Amino acid sequence: MSPITRRSLLASYGSSVLGLAGCTDFLRGPIYDSPAAADEVSRSASPVDPPVLGPQRELPPLFDDIERRTFDFFWATANPANGLVPDRYPSSSPSSVAAIGFGLTAYVIGADRGFVTRAQARERTLKTVRFLRDAPQGPQARGTAGYKGFFYHFLDMKTGTRDGRCELSTIDTALLIAGLLHAQVHFNGPHPDEAEIRAGVDAIYWRVDWSWAQVRRQLISLSWSPETGFAPYDWGGYNEAMLVLLLALGSPTHPVDESVWDAWTSNYANKWRRFMGYEYLGFASLFGHQYSHAWIDFRRIQDAPMRLRDTDYFENTRRATYAQRAYAIANPKGWFEYGANVWGFTACDGPGWLHDTDRGGRTRFFLDYRARGTGQAMTLDDGTIAPTAALSSLPFAPEIVIPAITEMHARYGRFIYSKYGFLDSFNRSLTSTSVRLTDGRVDPGFGWVASDYLGIDQGPILAMIGNYRNEIVWDQMHQCLPLRLGLQRAGFRGGWLEKMV
Repeated sequence: MSPITRRSLLASYGSSVLGLAGCTDFLRGPIYDSPAAADEVSRSASPVDPPVLGPQRELPPLFDDIERRTFDFFWATANPANGLVPDRYPSSSPSSVAAIGFGLTAYVIGADRGFVTRAQARERTLKTVRFLRDAPQGPQARGTAGYKGFFYHFLDMKTGTRDGRCELSTIDTALLIAGLLHAQVHFNGPHPDEAEIRAGVDAIYWRVDWSWAQVRRQLISLSWSPETGFAPYDWGGYNEAMLVLLLALGSPTHPVDESVWDAWTSNYANKWRRFMGYEYLGFASLFGHQYSHAWIDFRRIQDAPMRLRDTDYFENTRRATYAQRAYAIANPKGWFEYGANVWGFTACDGPGWLHDTDRGGRTRFFLDYRARGTGQAMTLDDGTIAPTAALSSLPFAPEIVIPAITEMHARYGRFIYSKYGFLDSFNRSLTSTSVRLTDGRVDPGFGWVASDYLGIDQGPILAMIGNYRNEIVWDQMHQCLPLRLGLQRAGFRGGWLEKMV
C-alpha cells in the first residue's frame, strides 16, 4: 500500500467507499433515534457522571504494562540520530511527522514514569528538535522536508526529506507542533540543552505560515503538493483538525483571523445528531474526537456553540465513546463477538478490499486501512476492532474502557498483544486462509490480526493513559501560551482558562 493512501480523510468516504459496488452494507448505520430499541441497547451503557480526575489515579497492573510497551514503541523504533518515528512497525515505512509529535509527548511521559531518565528524554528530544529546525524547506518536489513551515506527511527515515509524492499536510504538521510545544513546556529548566529545545521549538512553530494555507477565504486547506497545489478540501465542521485551527489562531508570527473559528463551527447545526440514545456533535471515527484532546484539556471550557448547548467537548467525546459501545452491544450487522467489552472503531489497518464469507458463511465486504466508525450520519463497519479506539477513550469513560481493555487482553491477548502492546486491529469474523490479504495474517481459529503497530494509534494510547493517571499532558499544556491564546481567540471561556494568569 502506498504511504499516501494510508491516512483516510473525511473526503475519502465518498470517493472510495461509495464507489465500491455493494458497499452500502457498510454505510447504512442503524437509526435508533426514538424507539425503545435505542433505550434497550444503551440502558446498560448509560453514562455516569463524568470522572473527576485527580492528581493521581490508580489503574490495574495491565495498564502499567500497556504503557511501558507502548512507550517502548517510540523509544526503540525511532531513528536515534534524528528522532524520526516510523509511520508503522515492523513493516518498512517512512517516518510520519504526526508520529514524531506523539513521540515527543511519549518521551515526556516516559521520563515521568521512570522508563527513561530526564537526561535521556532531553537528549532524544533535542536531537529531534535540531533535525526538524534545520531540515530544508522549499517549494521543490525533492530534497526538502516541507514548505512555508509545514511538513510533508511522510519523511524518509534517514534523510528526513519528502517520501515519494506525499502531501504537505496541515493536520500532521499540527500534531507535530503539539508534541513540540509539549516538550517545550516540559523542558523548562536552566540546562543549556533545555534552553535550546525551547528556542528550537519556537523557530519551528513560528515559521509555519498558517495564512498561506487559507486559499478559500477563512478555512485552512487539508494539504498542498508541488505537483498539484492545494487540495480541493478545507478543514471545516467537527473533526481532529480543531488542533490545526487553534494552533493557527495562537501563532505568534502568522496568526489567522478569529473568523476562522466561526467558519469552522458554522455547520455544527447539521452535525448534532442522536445516535444509540446519545446526542452529541458527531464524527464517526473516534480519532476525530481524540487527537486534539491528547494535548488540550477541554473539560469545563466552552466556545460559543458549546455554551449554547450547555456542554463541552470533553463531554461530547464521552458521549461519542458511549455511543460506540452501545452500537457494539446492538451489533446490527451481526459481526462475531462484538459486545459490551469488545468495541472500538477508528482509523486503522484492515485485511484488504475483500469480498468473502465470514466464519458464519455470510458474504461480507472487508476493507483495507480505512477510517472506520459509527454514527447517525454514517457507519463504516467491516467487523474490524481497533484497541486504540477504546484505550484512547480512557479519560472520558474509564468505567467502560478499563473492563473492555481488560477483557480483550484476557480473551485475545495471545493473538493481539505483543512486544509493543496491542497490535493495531483485529477482525474475528474473517477466518478464511485462502484470501489475498493486504496486511496482517489470518489464524483460522481466531480470525484476522494486523501485523503492524501504527505511530498515530500508539501515540494517543500513551497520552490518554497519562492524562487519566496524573493529567501530565493536560496539566503541562495549561502553561502553553500559544495554545491558551488560540483557545481564547476562538472564544473559549471558563474552567482552567480563567484561572491562568
